Amino acid sequence: MNILLFGKGGQVGWELQRSLSVLGTVTALDFDSTELCGDFSNPAGVAETVRTLRPNVIVNAAAHTAVDKAEGEPEFAHALNATTPGAIAQEAAKLGAWLVHYSTDYVFDGSGTRPWVETDTPAPLSVYGRTKLEGEQLIQQSCAQHLILRTSWVYAARGGNFAKTMLRLAQERERLTVIDDQWGAPTGADLLADVTAHALRHLQQRPQDAGLYHCVAGGETNWHLYAKEVLSLAAQAQPAINLKATEVAAVPTTAFPTPAARPHNSRLDTTHLQNTFGLRLPPWQVGVARMLTEIL
Repeated sequence: MNILLFGKGGQVGWELQRSLSVLGTVTALDFDSTELCGDFSNPAGVAETVRTLRPNVIVNAAAHTAVDKAEGEPEFAHALNATTPGAIAQEAAKLGAWLVHYSTDYVFDGSGTRPWVETDTPAPLSVYGRTKLEGEQLIQQSCAQHLILRTSWVYAARGGNFAKTMLRLAQERERLTVIDDQWGAPTGADLLADVTAHALRHLQQRPQDAGLYHCVAGGETNWHLYAKEVLSLAAQAQPAINLKATEVAAVPTTAFPTPAARPHNSRLDTTHLQNTFGLRLPPWQVGVARMLTEIL
């Protein structure tokens, strides 16, 4: 395979450089790449990159993911999350290339408690969610050979994440307050990257399995329980760690007002993905424990 990867500097993009390397030659770009355009605020430039390289597979891990910031710069978020992915999809279709794209549970309104399935009607609450949904739709309209993976609560050992924040605060404060009414599954960037590589191998043999899938780690939790698990695992893995926090208090979303509304239900049903690609997605605790082992 001749693979073109956009967004190499992000958490998922960084892991994809590893997982895709066994499939073929990978050209990995980021927004600041110089010889070829990987800047998603320049859809024409990105489209020209695709035409120049003529890849068999395009993997898009680039996006505007600053959810609150997107509320104040909707046009910029739209360019990164919708316009440019749509332009890539058009070029991929002309080449007969596969396009892999990552989306989000934020396309839903977060109501109820049942995990969302792929056929549920989207109703995004934020600019981020609306632009990511439009990106999905533009890809589906233009490029038949697509794989769209919706995910949630992505973390990685590299860069900042919720677990690192909780560990830092727990070493500074005696009491933490964490939201307990948003539910989902923390999903490792490494898991997403490995699923992507597996799915691409599968699609070479069964192109009819193209489409939209939900991809998150197994199980569910809320941010409060997630924080408690992180601190417990950290104390076990690194007994010498000095955690001052003796209380982790549960609070509602309203305790932390944000410019963008957060969905309360970020659960995603992965049955379709697991059955189609012959996968078993591990419990979220497994990936978090591995990540903590790496960073501690």
